[in-house]
Amino acid sequence: MQLSIDNDFQHRESSLTKALRQIQQLKSKLAELEQQHQDYVRSQQELIPAFVLDVAAGIADICPSLIQEVEALRILVYRGEAECRRYLRSLLVNRKKAS
Repeated sequence: MQLSIDNDFQHRESSLTKALRQIQQLKSKLAELEQQHQDYVRSQQELIPAFVLDVAAGIADICPSLIQEVEALRILVYRGEAECRRYLRSLLVNRKKAS
């Protein structure tokens, strides 16, 4: 009888130890994934300012006035890239016609 109780206790202890080890492995994997996510977010945030500066510089090169720059940026934000390109193309066409 004592042997059976000891055996059950050892089995439960072994199961508990195994479960605790699995929990620790999951926690480690979760910490690793969180770090990867933070690294990814940081890398994406670093790309955004460079992209915005490039776009703004390109718009500034095409637009003859500050009002047109603001309009181009407004179109970009609210209507999207395709509409902004159309607007900028129309400015270039008008500039060529005026020359």
